Amino acid sequence: MPELGKYALSVLSAYGATALILGALVIYVLRRSALAKATLAAQETPKDG
Repeated sequence: MPELGKYALSVLSAYGATALILGALVIYVLRRSALAKATLAAQETPKDG
């Protein structure tokens, strides 16, 4: 890793915040995908009637 000097805290904080936001977005998308799949599966099952 390059020497960041006095900017180390700022740069590493930005990296950390970016990683946190990307991780949250991945979790959000995976949960929404599972919900959408479950909703579609429920609509596609034939109902007695």
